[in-house]
Amino acid sequence: MAVTAESRLEILQVYKLLQSVRQEDTYQVNKLCLQGIPMLINYRDPRDGECALHLAAQSNNDKMIKFLLKLGAFPNVQDFKGRTPVMKAADYGHDKTVELLAKAGADLRVKDSEERDVLYYCFSASTKRHRRCLDIVLAHGADVNNTAESAKPVLVTACEQSLENETMCLMLLEKGAKADAVNKITGRSALSEACSSGSISVVRALLQNGANPNIMDKRKLVPLHFASQMGSLDAVKSLVAYGADANCSEMDGNNALHFAAEGGFGMICKYLGQRGCNSKQKNNDGFTPRLLAKEKSHKEAGKELRKAEKVFAKYSKPGMKNPNNPALVNLYDWSCERADLIKETLMKVVMTKDEDSDLKGNYVDRQDFDNVMKQLGAPIEDDIRKRLYEVHDKDRKGVLEVDEFLSGKKYISKTYLMSAFEGKKKKGKKGKKGGKKGKRGKLKIPMPICTDKEGPRRPDGGPPHRYVEKQVLWTDTSRFNRDKPPKHPLQDDSAWYLQQPEKQYMNITEAAKIGDIESLKRAFETGTEIDTRDKYFKTPLMAASAEGNLELTKFLLSLGASVEARDNFKWTPLHHACHSGQLDVVQALLYAGADGNAVTWNSATPLMRAIESCKPDVVKFLLDCNVNVTIMNRKEKTAVDVARDWANGEVYRMVKEKYDAAPKPKKDKKGKGKKGPTANKPLTIPPIPQGHMTAPSTAVLDKTESPHKGQGDSPKQSEVQLLAANIFSQIMQINPSSIPQTPVVRDTRKITDTPRVKNAVLFAADCLSSGALPNEEITYSPRNTWTDQPTTQNLLGAQQQKRERFGYEVDFETFEMPLKQNIDIKIKEFQAQT
Repeated sequence: MAVTAESRLEILQVYKLLQSVRQEDTYQVNKLCLQGIPMLINYRDPRDGECALHLAAQSNNDKMIKFLLKLGAFPNVQDFKGRTPVMKAADYGHDKTVELLAKAGADLRVKDSEERDVLYYCFSASTKRHRRCLDIVLAHGADVNNTAESAKPVLVTACEQSLENETMCLMLLEKGAKADAVNKITGRSALSEACSSGSISVVRALLQNGANPNIMDKRKLVPLHFASQMGSLDAVKSLVAYGADANCSEMDGNNALHFAAEGGFGMICKYLGQRGCNSKQKNNDGFTPRLLAKEKSHKEAGKELRKAEKVFAKYSKPGMKNPNNPALVNLYDWSCERADLIKETLMKVVMTKDEDSDLKGNYVDRQDFDNVMKQLGAPIEDDIRKRLYEVHDKDRKGVLEVDEFLSGKKYISKTYLMSAFEGKKKKGKKGKKGGKKGKRGKLKIPMPICTDKEGPRRPDGGPPHRYVEKQVLWTDTSRFNRDKPPKHPLQDDSAWYLQQPEKQYMNITEAAKIGDIESLKRAFETGTEIDTRDKYFKTPLMAASAEGNLELTKFLLSLGASVEARDNFKWTPLHHACHSGQLDVVQALLYAGADGNAVTWNSATPLMRAIESCKPDVVKFLLDCNVNVTIMNRKEKTAVDVARDWANGEVYRMVKEKYDAAPKPKKDKKGKGKKGPTANKPLTIPPIPQGHMTAPSTAVLDKTESPHKGQGDSPKQSEVQLLAANIFSQIMQINPSSIPQTPVVRDTRKITDTPRVKNAVLFAADCLSSGALPNEEITYSPRNTWTDQPTTQNLLGAQQQKRERFGYEVDFETFEMPLKQNIDIKIKEFQAQT
């Protein structure tokens, strides 16, 4: 029996022994056991109660285990949780150690503090090694019907993961585990757990071993409910074949059809409706299975349930008889589940074929057929037997054909056969000659959303470059904060005694969306491109424009962010800015060279996006910039049509006036107008006053040629670009000191290729005179460098500025951007009209 170390001498010797076992120092282990306290090999660690044999079993060291057993280690020693070495080995899947301990006499029926034996530890993982451990302990007499303190038998535990533990569950059943094992706390049986986890082999094995298919848990759920909920048609067939009640309801009034309808499993709905499940039963919420399928938008299940309701209503009337006798259907299901066994048994008594006989097939005598069916326990009553003889032995020769009986085609309808639930096979296309012409409809081509691949990871193993490192304020908050920063970088020495936080990464567009400028600055300083795209090809400028973040938009533009970049739907940053409805962001992008007539994948323009947001100031500014109002989108709608559908009266009048004043398409010789918009004209961006400086009155930018294209431009266009850049610099008012400079990368590697010479003094003098050796870098870099953190007053000012731009609703969780607000208004108007 194990003893816990208590005195200081015992504790020190036990720790020394455990250390020697970990280091596999057999000499020291032998010395401690011979010269130390008596029976030191079975002393337990006072912390968790582990002995030397526990450590050896946990590390799968078979040589050390044999050595410890030879020194007198007790194989059934238990730690403070009651775990033996064989339990530890089985938990880690050390099959060789389990076999070694089992042969050494380890008691496999010992239970831990939770009344679990070694079998429970064999199911800690679903690996081949754990399977071998289970095979070993079963071969050495482990109790397969043990029940833990949690009132959960080992078979129920195994069936919870029956799909992964399929072979192990079958091994337990072969060794005599009770198929009707039930968790006494929840009431769930092993069969219910197997149906819930989805292993058909385990479900059939449990039914064949006598599991009750109608056993209820404490919520009155039966295995058929779990199988219908998981969409396992094979499990449903097996349960029905073994006598499961299809009309059984749980506490909320749901039967098996409700669970199948909620999951959208049409074939299960069809099967259960044919097998007598009430398709018109309402649950406690008043939903029938069909209404439940309709609410979940399951069309296939709803279609089958509609048919089941019609059949149920038809044959529920007095005097109406179902041509498919339920008893015959039950016999067919029973025979299908045991088809192999029935055929194998009947083939033993099949009649021999005579040369003069006209019988073709495998025929058996009636008497032999009755004996076999009685032996197998077939549900055949006298009236059913009479019906079978009428359809199978019309010539009254006293014989039945085996394959015809198993097919069921002669005594039930074709729609009840198992082949009706395999799904329809697609027929080949017929030729033009003699073939029927199919219905011509509108060709629908699914449009996949274009997404980018993740890309390679960083050289240091970090995520791809589209993920930037999140900058976290890492300091001793009891000494410094954003309102009380250190006066000198060396003053903040908290990095020397605080644990460094783990690196956190976030999507670059997510950083732009929440306005994390510090993280973006750091990313750009470390080599991340300014126009790095996310999964949906969006750039940080697009995210900042969509959020209406003027400060971040100016910052990204100052770094050279492209205003012509397009996402997966060909939206430009200007499209996103117009959706946000912020005039200053739209102005900044236009003065930076954005194309005011750019079209998306569905040919929508920034003007249409501004109209959808219903922002009159943005629409007016774009119209003043002379954007093209005659461009039509894919639905052949112009800006006027979009304004009629989305905007209010003020916006519609502005767009309508501009559209009426726009030049109309020229007529051809026949007097018909040409379809399509007029050609785009250069945008005229109005000046923005800047105190004593005022932008020139006319700044014409030709949008057919981007200002970012410097090669091949005409002298006049170069002057225009220079003028636009001057205006842009006046509007942006970017402080040059805030723009992060390209970091200087110094080569800090040691010079290892310097030739060694005998006279080092002369060599050093020669190098100093010639300047061959670089200057030594003695710059000290603190471990924690403070960035420009906004103070509390700055944050309050930024929030006040945000209220002025977006309204006071921005402080609440229910705040919505202008586009969403306009959509909600239109929905309410539509609901009021209907």
